[in-house]
Amino acid sequence: MIDVAPIARPGAPLARRNPVAKLAAALVFSFTLVATLDPVAPAIALAVELAVLPLFGVGYRALARRAWPLLLAALGIVVTLVLFAADRDGTTLLAAGPVVVTTGVLLTALGLILRLFAVALPGVIVFATTDPTDLADALIQNARAPARFAIGALAAFRLVPLLGREWQMISMARRARGVDAGRNPVARLRLFASTAFALLVGAIRRGTRLAVAMDARGFDAGTPRTHARRQRFTGADGALVAGAAGLAGAAVATSVLLGTFRPLLG
Repeated sequence: MIDVAPIARPGAPLARRNPVAKLAAALVFSFTLVATLDPVAPAIALAVELAVLPLFGVGYRALARRAWPLLLAALGIVVTLVLFAADRDGTTLLAAGPVVVTTGVLLTALGLILRLFAVALPGVIVFATTDPTDLADALIQNARAPARFAIGALAAFRLVPLLGREWQMISMARRARGVDAGRNPVARLRLFASTAFALLVGAIRRGTRLAVAMDARGFDAGTPRTHARRQRFTGADGALVAGAAGLAGAAVATSVLLGTFRPLLG
């Protein structure tokens, strides 16, 4: 089952920061790393992210449970490059027919994996330390996001765990009717596609009903709305965003300097 509830300790210094500030810091930190292709910058950024993780009140095991899809993506990168990489320079480590593994391929895969983790982990940390309701309130009050968008996103986020339960119910219902793929991989793929389509149809119907209910409650009326819980953007929140930008810039600058002096050192 998909778990989206916050897992941070409430008293952690960075977990208590404004949700918009944490989201902005994650976006600044991630987008800055996209500008470089050198693996040094994402490696430094990843080390910084893991170092400040205790300040967010999240344990490393808890983060690993939330970020396990990134491990599958990393494995997919390695397999794709091993099978289809055009540039196979470096020392050959393994040659088995069409599969040729070289040090150049592995270094390229390592750089992409580091960039994947460095870019994705800030978002994982933000949503692991933020209550969805607080995030929606902060988007409306501090980022001036439309209430229709923010509350709709909150409702969709709240319904994410329901997708896992519905997938399990659809699978059990089909198994009870004798629809089972067995050990046939092709049948498994077809069953997966049909189950995903059924889940998509159900999600669209639920989204339509939710949109009608929101319109009926005046979320598109354009009138000013009151807020039950105030979300304040303080100087410490601004310092978090500035610190994220500074750390990302320092990582990129270090990568550029190392790239400049590498030919001289070599």
